[in-house]
Amino acid sequence: MQAYPLDSFSIPLLADISGGIEKYLEAINSPINAFAWGWPTVVLISLTGIVLMVGLGFMPLIRLPYGLRRMLKGNALNSASGEITPFQALMTSLSATIGTGNIAGVAAAIAIGGPGAIFWMWIIAVFGIATKYAEAVLAVHFREVDSLGNHVGGPMYYIKNGLAPRWKWLGGLFALFGIFAGFGIGNGVQSYEVSSALEMAGIPKLITGVILGALVFCVIVGGVKRIARAASAIVPSMAILYIIACLIILISNYSEVPLAFSSIFSNAFTGKAAAGGTLAQVILMGFKRGIFSNEAGLGSAPIAHASASSNNPVEQGTIAMLGTFIDTLVICTFTALVILITGQYQSGLSGADLSITAFNSGLAGSGWVVTVALVLFAFTTILGWSLYGERCTEYLFGVKAILPFRLVWVSVVVVGSVAGNRGIVWSIADTLNGLMAIPNLIALLLLSGTVIKLTNNYQFKSD
Repeated sequence: MQAYPLDSFSIPLLADISGGIEKYLEAINSPINAFAWGWPTVVLISLTGIVLMVGLGFMPLIRLPYGLRRMLKGNALNSASGEITPFQALMTSLSATIGTGNIAGVAAAIAIGGPGAIFWMWIIAVFGIATKYAEAVLAVHFREVDSLGNHVGGPMYYIKNGLAPRWKWLGGLFALFGIFAGFGIGNGVQSYEVSSALEMAGIPKLITGVILGALVFCVIVGGVKRIARAASAIVPSMAILYIIACLIILISNYSEVPLAFSSIFSNAFTGKAAAGGTLAQVILMGFKRGIFSNEAGLGSAPIAHASASSNNPVEQGTIAMLGTFIDTLVICTFTALVILITGQYQSGLSGADLSITAFNSGLAGSGWVVTVALVLFAFTTILGWSLYGERCTEYLFGVKAILPFRLVWVSVVVVGSVAGNRGIVWSIADTLNGLMAIPNLIALLLLSGTVIKLTNNYQFKSD
């Protein structure tokens, strides 16, 4: 390492240290990422969705309107067991999925994988609807009540209670990966993208980190009920505002919309528009960003749905599967179209910077919508993922570990806002996503018969 005079060492020395740490992390992460997101994992994700969708007779697609009706009718607590309403459970899961993946993640997918990556995001999302349905069904069916009186569930519990004792280690492995993945996908990535976006508006990253951390603490200290109330208040209104802004830009540039769709389909089976120059790069980017966006198969959303006041696993499952549809097939698609019709994906930008630039290019001054959406979506994502990480921590270490976890979580919000590099942060988050998904996908395949049986025994109502 280069030596510096004592009176001028701070900035260059810190830069050297930071760069050295990033290179070290990249060296460790790269081979693990190659395993976690290699073709075996991609095949496992696809196979799980296909097996569930076919085994269920494409019910998740057919019953999307039914799920919407049940969600609207289940907007109040009833006599069923659970701490939050079915609607709040969906909003809590959406709070964790609608975040930087819908804005920065989509932009990164297009910047690296080209327009064709969006097609593969759609494909993984369609089958992900069945995956998300199965996760929620199992979460409610195999959930428990902890010593604090809260309903807890998720992959670690349906592995523990649904599979033979010899599989219990798999539930522990999921919980361990879930804790670390939470600090990546649900915390570090979110806070970093928020501080980066606000820095473009002249707000120092440290100020963003401190304020964001304080707000997060005020909510998560109230547990799942306060998180659900915050999510139910913020997510629907912000999602609607974001979609309206996208529609205004698309209508203003309507002549470019057919060309945008054409580029998505024409580049889906070639590598011409991908930074890596290969079809594999296009597919992998689409799949990874799709999973990052809607989290179907990741095993995170069922943790929220396990707290719903519903005694019927299938009914909650039909509500849960709406999350994948809304997240990827609606919101991500709007983001992608705005980026493509403006042509900004060829500018060399990536992440939130690309999305903001695309909005400003499509409609002068509209970039503020992206910034506001990014801040609020990322804020709710941090809240939702704090619940996921907390439940995983509780599973491994008991309720006594909840408060220490919350304090560490808030600390990482602050640190993540001021430190890191977009490349290594996203890369590590990708790795942790894959490692978290593998135990859950194995469990879903092994328990697919249970999901199909519960579904076949359910009487779908006409209302």
